[in-house]
Amino acid sequence: MGSPVDQLVDLLDLEQIEVNIFRGRSPEESLQRVFGGQVAGQALIAAGRTVAPDRPVHSLHAYFLRPGIPGIPIVYQVDRIRDGRSFTTRRVLGVQQGRTIFALTADFHLPEESPFEHQIARPDVPGPEELPSALEEVGSVLGELPPFISRRQPFELRYVDRVRWTEEELKGVEARSAVWLRTNGTLPDDPLIHTCAVTYASDMTLLDAVRVPVEPLWGKRHFDMASLDHAMWFHRPFRADEWLLYEQESPVAVGGRGLARGQIFDRQGCLVVSVMQEGLFRRIA
Repeated sequence: MGSPVDQLVDLLDLEQIEVNIFRGRSPEESLQRVFGGQVAGQALIAAGRTVAPDRPVHSLHAYFLRPGIPGIPIVYQVDRIRDGRSFTTRRVLGVQQGRTIFALTADFHLPEESPFEHQIARPDVPGPEELPSALEEVGSVLGELPPFISRRQPFELRYVDRVRWTEEELKGVEARSAVWLRTNGTLPDDPLIHTCAVTYASDMTLLDAVRVPVEPLWGKRHFDMASLDHAMWFHRPFRADEWLLYEQESPVAVGGRGLARGQIFDRQGCLVVSVMQEGLFRRIA
């Protein structure tokens, strides 16, 4: 079977079945739909495999159109929209059983010297060495871990704030969350693998920021949630197998939809990725 990180790399290693057509494996799971981060990561790999390696991804914009079915392969069809002097654009459709379940547009940029630079400061929070792992923290209370934890096993997560378990603890809590993350092992040096690994991870906790004020993040859920769309901007090179701080907040939740945004910093304090996502929330009957 290999380690969880080996399984992640294998999941991102698509089979090329035509010039612009790739097939991705979808793990057999007991959950009701394929994890959105998996589909986004695989679609980005498909796009990247049609682009020269000297042009890293600078942004992606994606829509989750239908829930994917676990255990059934997903075919990714790449449309080569543009090959310009500085920018390359790809459109990717994820198809399962003849139905489009996912659409992504990704842009790649030939690196160039910047005339100026600025960024916001990284939040002053405890380092990952000072915090327990999420598995330790959750396992000590729940004992048996939830089934969706399998999606997080390739990554080590450490919540900056302690996990809250009761409605009483949630009173007055702001709609924000922060987590340190890195893969549970070393990744290959290919920058595209690191970009797609963080794309995978970016969908694991982002919508938690919307839920923080209304229910504990772990244990019995009162709301079902599903990603609607997802956007990312990649500012600087990074490694997904080194600690990254993922700060997340939700500016608004209304009409059954919640908006979340995140910023990912490296240990040196550099902002490396920005993320936005909207999710659908419905009360579980």
